[in-house]
Amino acid sequence: MTHSRATASYRQAAAAFQNPMLELLHGRYAPFVVSSLSQIFTAERPTVAISDAHVEVGDAVDELRAAGLDEGERRLPAGNGREICRYWVRVGWLVPQIEDGAEVYRLSAQAVGALEIVGRAGAGRARVSRSRVRTLLDSVDQLVQSAETDPEQRLAALQAERNAIDAEMARLRAGEIDPVDDELLLEEAENVLHLSRELPADFARVAESINAMQRDVVAELRRDVRPAGEVLREYLRRGQHVMQATPEGRAFSGALTLIGDAEHIDQLTDQLTGVLAQPFAGLLAQDQRSELRAIASRVEQGVQEVLTAQRRASHVITAQVRTHDPARDREVDELLRGVMSGLQSWMQHSRPADRAEPLRSLPAAQIGHLRQSLSDPRPPQGPEPLRADEAGVEFVDADTRAWGGPRYTELEAYVAGLGTDTFDLAAAFAGTDADTRRPVDLLGLLEIAHRNGMSETEDVSVVEALRPDGSVRSFAFGAVTASTQKDQTA
Repeated sequence: MTHSRATASYRQAAAAFQNPMLELLHGRYAPFVVSSLSQIFTAERPTVAISDAHVEVGDAVDELRAAGLDEGERRLPAGNGREICRYWVRVGWLVPQIEDGAEVYRLSAQAVGALEIVGRAGAGRARVSRSRVRTLLDSVDQLVQSAETDPEQRLAALQAERNAIDAEMARLRAGEIDPVDDELLLEEAENVLHLSRELPADFARVAESINAMQRDVVAELRRDVRPAGEVLREYLRRGQHVMQATPEGRAFSGALTLIGDAEHIDQLTDQLTGVLAQPFAGLLAQDQRSELRAIASRVEQGVQEVLTAQRRASHVITAQVRTHDPARDREVDELLRGVMSGLQSWMQHSRPADRAEPLRSLPAAQIGHLRQSLSDPRPPQGPEPLRADEAGVEFVDADTRAWGGPRYTELEAYVAGLGTDTFDLAAAFAGTDADTRRPVDLLGLLEIAHRNGMSETEDVSVVEALRPDGSVRSFAFGAVTASTQKDQTA
C-alpha cells in the first residue's frame, strides 16, 4: 500500500514538473528568463511587437555577456534574440498572436504564474498576518452562508450582521472612533497586493482555455464527416456560447458581473487613489504604491484580454463553419500528404547541393486550335407579316387582342366624335366603352392628346381602368386638356 502511494505521488509530482511554469522556474536559464520577461512585459505593456521583443531580448543577452555573466552553472542561453524568443514560444512561455493587424507576443498563463511566484518570493514579506487570516475567515463565512439552505439560519446570520453594523453606526454617531494602527493598514495593503498579483495569471488561463477550445473545435470540425446542416447547428451553437464551454470561462462569467462594469472599475480606481493619499501610504515602497495604483488597469486589461479571446474564438469557429467543406478539406489533406511524400522521396536520393525548383505559377492549358470564323446567329430574313385569312379576319384570337396594346383606331374615332374643340382626358376616358377603358388605352388616349396638342394643370385627375380579367386599377395624374383635332401648326 505504501509502495503504491509513493509511486502514485512520485508520478503526480513528475507530471506536475512537466508544466511550463515549473519548467521555467527550474530551468537552467531561469534567472535570465524571469528578468527578461518581467522587464519586457509590464502592466502597462501586456503585449509587445514580435520584432521589438526580438531586439530587446537580444540587447539584454548581449549586455549580460559583455558584463561577464555568461559563466557558472546557469549560463546565458545561446543564440540571438529571435532564436531565444522562438524557443520560449515552443516551450509555452510566449504566445504569438495577431492584434490590430500586427504580430505580437504576450505572456502565457504559465509564464505569468511563474513571474508572480518569483515576485512573491523576492518581496520577502510573506507572513501570517491579521489581514490574511481575516480574508480566510471571511471567505469561509461566505461559503457557509452560501451553502446554507435553512431560511431561519440565513435570516439569523443576516440579523447578526445587521446588528453589528447598527452598533458600529451608533458609535460613529456618538463620535467614538478607534484609530487604526499604521502597521495594520500596511498589512491590509500588502494583502491587497498579494491578492491582485494572482489576477493576471487567472485572466490568462481563462483566455488560453478559450483558445484551446477553439483549436479543438476547428480540428474536430475538419475531421467531421456528418451532414453539413448538422455540423452548422452544433458548431454555430458552440461558437455563440464559447464562454460557457470551459470551466474557466464559466467562472469568469460569474466574476464578470462584479468587475465587468466600467463604473466598478472607476470606483475601484477612486478607492485606490484615496488609499494612496492616506498618511500610512508613505510606509509603502515605491514599487508597492505603483502596483496599488495599477490594480484597476490590470483588472481592466485582463477583462479585455478574455473578451478579445472570446470574440476571436467565436469569429474563427463561425468562419470555419461557413466555409466547411469536407470534400475540399480531404482533397487539401491528400495534396499535402502527397507533397510530404514527394519531399521524403526526393530527400533519399538528393545531394546537399541539389535544389528543388519551386512551382512559381500553375500550368496553363494547351489549346491546339480555335475556330477562326463563326456563323451569323441572325436569321437570313425577317419573319413574314401576319396575313388575314380568307374571311378577312386577322390571325389573332380575341383573348390575345384583349391583352394587347391600345386600340388606336377606336380611340381616334371616339375623340373625333366628342363634338367639342377640347376635352378633359379623365372625363373622356371615363366615357369610353369597357373594351377601350383598359390601362393601355389610357396611355393610347394620352398619346393621341399629345399628338393633337395638350396642356397640363396643377389639378390631379383620378381615373379607374378596367382590365380584361375584370379587375379595376386606379391611376392619378396631372389634369390634361387636349384638342379633338390634330394641331396642324405643330
